[in-house]
Amino acid sequence: MNDDFRARAGAWLAEHAPRAPITDLGEARAFQARLHDAGFAGITWPAAYGGQGLTPAEQRAFAEEAAAYELPGDPFLIGMGMVGPTILDLGTEEQKTRFLPPLLSGAEIWCQLFSEPGAGSDVAGLQTRAVRDGDEWVVDGQKVWTSRAHFADWGALIARTDPSVPKHRGITMFLIDMHAPGVTVRPLRDMTGGSRFNEVFFDGLRLPADAVIGEVGAGWAAAIRMLGHERVAIGDRIRPRDHAASYASLAAAAGADPAVRRRLAQLYVTERVTELFATRLGQEARAGRAPGPRGSVGKLAGARLARLSVDVAVEAMGPAALAWETGDADAERLAYAINDAPSTRIAGGTDEIQRGIIADRVLGLPREPAADKDVPFSEIKKGGRG
Repeated sequence: MNDDFRARAGAWLAEHAPRAPITDLGEARAFQARLHDAGFAGITWPAAYGGQGLTPAEQRAFAEEAAAYELPGDPFLIGMGMVGPTILDLGTEEQKTRFLPPLLSGAEIWCQLFSEPGAGSDVAGLQTRAVRDGDEWVVDGQKVWTSRAHFADWGALIARTDPSVPKHRGITMFLIDMHAPGVTVRPLRDMTGGSRFNEVFFDGLRLPADAVIGEVGAGWAAAIRMLGHERVAIGDRIRPRDHAASYASLAAAAGADPAVRRRLAQLYVTERVTELFATRLGQEARAGRAPGPRGSVGKLAGARLARLSVDVAVEAMGPAALAWETGDADAERLAYAINDAPSTRIAGGTDEIQRGIIADRVLGLPREPAADKDVPFSEIKKGGRG
């Protein structure tokens, strides 16, 4: 079955995969729709919700075949890798039926609304409020560093619904319409020249009661589950073989300097080990095993690989990695990879946060004191305790 699926996937990709990177969002949506119609989106998801109902082996076979192409999957990563799996875990039957099929086909794009200006890496320190008003919730507050919010149709939002309890308990997760009145999105430009990140403002956003995913007050557990899926999704991606800072690309351009060749060998080993570990996590996740804290190991490994890749690129390419002739597409791709690499140590949780999770939940090391653990959030913000 797996060999037949691999052959079918390879043949379909050879015929339909784009020959050049797709940058237009409309074209990306159209390709995702074709991918879904051909049976290559949501490969392990239940058929009842638009998936294919197959095994992790088929999912991995497709990923390996697709690594030879630059498929336009980035706009759909949060939906398919983070929000969708969380809806499968915690959503109602109505939510699964309503949201998962258009998510898989690319008809609706998702973002994740967790980080806030005043909370930093302490996600539970969020101050965005959702107050019950009859049959609705009213949301006010701000999020920041929200990837894809400028073109997202829907978002997964965590907001504080009960400030009278400790900060990890009074949080609820909501599914929100990003086009609704009361939502304002402002793009933020980064050093790659792009605007992938955004700040998002909520001013009297009204949500129906059934917008809650999971249970009211259980948003922290839902967020932890989604972050686990996020780390697996980030770590589970196979880099295209022609990635500008991959071993294959750099080895072809590097000279015979033995010091550079040793660094290239280190890059090759790191790429392979990171890929194998990601493969294992992805297979376990698709087999129904919760990603857990080992997802942080994969996320940290991916960030380490990105940093090593660009370090080796600069050593191998020399001045060509820093300056190039106008119109040199390969050099421009490498420059983008170099400028983009630092974001891998921040997006999805900083390296420091991942190390803390690994120390606490994987290695079982003593935890840092948490003076505000059992203090109501309202008291913490007053500065009177904690």
